[in-house]
Amino acid sequence: MQAGLPMDLDTITAVLRPAGLDELPPWREGDAWLAGGTWLFSEPQPALARLIDLSALGWPAAEISEAGLRLSATGTIAELDRLALPRDWVAAPLVGQCCRALLGSFKIWNRASVGGNLCTALPAGPMIALTAALDGTCLLARPGGGERRLPVTAFILGPQRTALAPGEILRGIDLPAAALRRRTAFRRIALSPEGRSGALVIGTRDRAGAFALTVTASTPRPVQLRFDALPAAVALQEAIAAAIPEDGWYDDVHGAPDWRRHVTGLIAEEIREELAR
Repeated sequence: MQAGLPMDLDTITAVLRPAGLDELPPWREGDAWLAGGTWLFSEPQPALARLIDLSALGWPAAEISEAGLRLSATGTIAELDRLALPRDWVAAPLVGQCCRALLGSFKIWNRASVGGNLCTALPAGPMIALTAALDGTCLLARPGGGERRLPVTAFILGPQRTALAPGEILRGIDLPAAALRRRTAFRRIALSPEGRSGALVIGTRDRAGAFALTVTASTPRPVQLRFDALPAAVALQEAIAAAIPEDGWYDDVHGAPDWRRHVTGLIAEEIREELAR
């Protein structure tokens, strides 16, 4: 039972712990995948009847290869922050920056999963920002076998909405080595020092000069702008305005749309100037 809930609100009738994908039960209404559970157990979930715990599947938190970096969906924020990456992956500092954008105690860091941060699909999710900015691709395991791949920017559909079909599992996220060799610039702003991100913007630039800007937290889903070369300041602001309409800015207690639009423009220019050097 979730802490703090009276007995008559405990709807969970079973918790299953499969040891492999071949042991997953057939998906049914009222099921939920359980990884870290930091969001799942944070509020009542009256529609749920059965939890399927993925922690026993034994997926490594991360795998480094010549192709790039695979992040396991069940790997924790703490494991990701401790990860030692190859020296030529100059984007490596971005990993720690995004981990620290998840404000929480050491208990949260050691339970919250990378995949859970994506699947919860909150606009301020820093793992969404990290993986979208580094051209991440989601690996989705289908019920009954098989898999499909989807860019992170297409996986997140909106606040608490993803492209997962019923019974699908986010198995991992692949980050290509080419993206990890790009220079990066990170900016985050919130209404208070310990507040949820109101805007989290990441810029990347490769050796050929191509520039990309990924906007998260200030928009309901990630927005990515790409340029063959570093744009002028005016061109960048015009591109942001064209990609994000007036009604395309997120609105909640962590920031009004006009404020989010304004600060996103400011920190986008800071990023452009940093990567121009």
